[in-house]
Amino acid sequence: MNDPLIPLLHAARAGGPRLPAGAGEGLTRARVFAVQEALAATLGPVGGFKVAYPPDAPIIIGPIYASDIHASPATLDLPADEEVGVELEYAFRLIAPLPDRDAPDFADKLRAAVELLPVFELVRSRLDDPKGASPLLKMLDNQLNGAVVFGAPIRDWQGIDVTEATARLTIGDAVHLSGAARVPGGDAFATLCKLALAIGDHCGGLQPGQVVITGSLNGLPWVKPGLVSRGEIAGLGTVEMTLEAGSE
Repeated sequence: MNDPLIPLLHAARAGGPRLPAGAGEGLTRARVFAVQEALAATLGPVGGFKVAYPPDAPIIIGPIYASDIHASPATLDLPADEEVGVELEYAFRLIAPLPDRDAPDFADKLRAAVELLPVFELVRSRLDDPKGASPLLKMLDNQLNGAVVFGAPIRDWQGIDVTEATARLTIGDAVHLSGAARVPGGDAFATLCKLALAIGDHCGGLQPGQVVITGSLNGLPWVKPGLVSRGEIAGLGTVEMTLEAGSE
């Protein structure tokens, strides 16, 4: 594929200039997904996906590169002056092949084919203005994914109600969440189902061993490196991520 956005994103990921807002002019979903696939072919393999299903809007899908997925506790080195986001989330990891999407008991079979785990998503951008960027430009940038840090999984998770969460998140000395949290879309497993039904063979499709993250329980606080983030989802477990302030 010969799309001028591909070398621009490659350069931005290597520390070069970030994409300006004008890069989003004329973007279509088809072009976004084509660029995602082209980048994954050289920067992959893909280790998972982030997904959102906003009301009255098409599904949002962003591949997560395997090299950006880490077990907790993890230390991530970042430029000292880079502002990044920290999100505590429900995530699922596929432990068996996806069931037949046309099966009448698809959801039940998918439920048995995944394990549940707590994760941090590190939000990073290759865009000049990530907060003001258009939805398609954000999705072009893998929906601003920078990394995922995962806690211990629970294989027999069906007793956990993923339509709600009680959680705690601290970043440095600041408490960003303590108590009840809103689950994006109202049901983390329903969000996974929507991805499983929509993904097809995009970026290789959803494969055993891959992780799917389902949206922030705590909004999107932006912070500078030099802090330790600690999260806990009641009944599920803990996750820890240190943002190390490195050199430029």
